[in-house]
Amino acid sequence: MKPVLAITRRLPDAVEKRARESYDLRMQDGDEPLSRDQILDLCKDADAALVSVGDPIDAAFFDALPKKVGIVATFSVGTDHIDLGAAKAKGVIIGNTPGVLTDATADIAWLLILGAARRASEGEAEVRNATWSSWRPTHLMGTQVTGKKLGIIGMGRIGQAVAKRARGFDMDVHYFNRRQLPKDQEFGATYHSSIDELLPHCQFLSLHCPSTPETRGMVNTDFIAKLPNGAIIVNTARGDVVNDGDLIAALKSGKLTAAGLDVFAGEPNIEPAYRDLPNTFLLPHLGSATVETRNAMGFRALDNIDAFTQGKDVPFCV
Repeated sequence: MKPVLAITRRLPDAVEKRARESYDLRMQDGDEPLSRDQILDLCKDADAALVSVGDPIDAAFFDALPKKVGIVATFSVGTDHIDLGAAKAKGVIIGNTPGVLTDATADIAWLLILGAARRASEGEAEVRNATWSSWRPTHLMGTQVTGKKLGIIGMGRIGQAVAKRARGFDMDVHYFNRRQLPKDQEFGATYHSSIDELLPHCQFLSLHCPSTPETRGMVNTDFIAKLPNGAIIVNTARGDVVNDGDLIAALKSGKLTAAGLDVFAGEPNIEPAYRDLPNTFLLPHLGSATVETRNAMGFRALDNIDAFTQGKDVPFCV
């Protein structure tokens, strides 16, 4: 008998194929977000569960989870959607997928930097809507990226990959991290021991910090006031590190030139005002959305489940 694996969302074909070879799957037919009760129904005779970002894996979930389910593997690096304390109290192992989405997310951060700086949303809309009338010397003039100062908050794998790419744009890179990195991991960037010290150097600011009690709502009016006038903020980290109202106000006032956002608080139900701002470049959480990366994430999640069901140490245990 194969172990029973509950999977909450559709996965890439290669990942589902591998999962079917080793497990008796419990999956939904469609691909809609499931409620807590629906996920628990999938788990009722399962040995393991594979969940995704946005699934309500909270204390109530673990209270009702059958004791047979010994591992919950998430198809993500982040675990904001999982109550880790409740999991620990119930003795449930949590696995994640670090180390495989670095390049894809760094690429998206650079798409946001360039798209926000060069007014790409406005330009594409003109072409698609047939409102582009002619080439004009002052038409949709944006902000040059090359040679500017880039600030990075959170110099983990993704932050380092963003810094590495910035060298190709001759940018002066500055960063804040909980600790200074060895020189060979800084890619020529300048370390700052506090965010307040970093912010005045950030003509562009890329966010790569986790969502924690300290970082939630971090990007607020006081934070933005310390940036140079006309700065551009991009976020591929977590939506809730931004205070939406304060960011929107700064974009409307001209304190910030633009923002590029791939993540949002409460996504997909984002703050509607973002859609009405011409100086926003918005993506639907595409940071890891390449075939190569999503396959690698799925395989890593299955590596965690395989190890657990075979009585081995889970390789990527939170």
